[in-house]
Amino acid sequence: MPSHLKRYYGANHLHFITWSCYHRRPWLARPRRRDLFLKVLEQVRQRYSFVIVGYVVMPEHIHLLISEPEKGNPSRVMQAVKQGFARRVLRKRRASTQAELFGRKAEPVWQRRFYDFNVWSERKRIEKLRYMHRNPVKRGLVLEPEQWPWSTFRDYANGEVGAVRINQWGAAIMKQKDRAA
Repeated sequence: MPSHLKRYYGANHLHFITWSCYHRRPWLARPRRRDLFLKVLEQVRQRYSFVIVGYVVMPEHIHLLISEPEKGNPSRVMQAVKQGFARRVLRKRRASTQAELFGRKAEPVWQRRFYDFNVWSERKRIEKLRYMHRNPVKRGLVLEPEQWPWSTFRDYANGEVGAVRINQWGAAIMKQKDRAA
């Protein structure tokens, strides 16, 4: 990723965030790992007070559509999510292997950076949600979006509440670009 990457925070836009596992390895291939990730995401959502509009957890990457947090900024949220998940996974993995006895370092779980696209219109919000919800189908993991429980599709389609609360709008409000301008 370019070192001159610029992030735009403070305008109360939604943020479509994408990040990958280290070298695109499938750290999230197992359902238990995806469930653990969602548990960490919900804990971070509560701690930093932001709204999750949508997400999809894929075997080697994640898409997330969030508001700006009341505490910190989206970069701080990403740091907390990535570290929280990695620490739990690596702690469990370390306990079950002898890699440290032989001086091997634990491999990173996540790529260092993440992609952040500011979403400032309703049209873009819907576009990003559709993209996320269709991702497991496009990848051939399921035939229909409702078959993938690690996304917000079921919540939108039939009100099924998942492990992560979505659209819990309090003080967080999406600022939309003035159409008259």
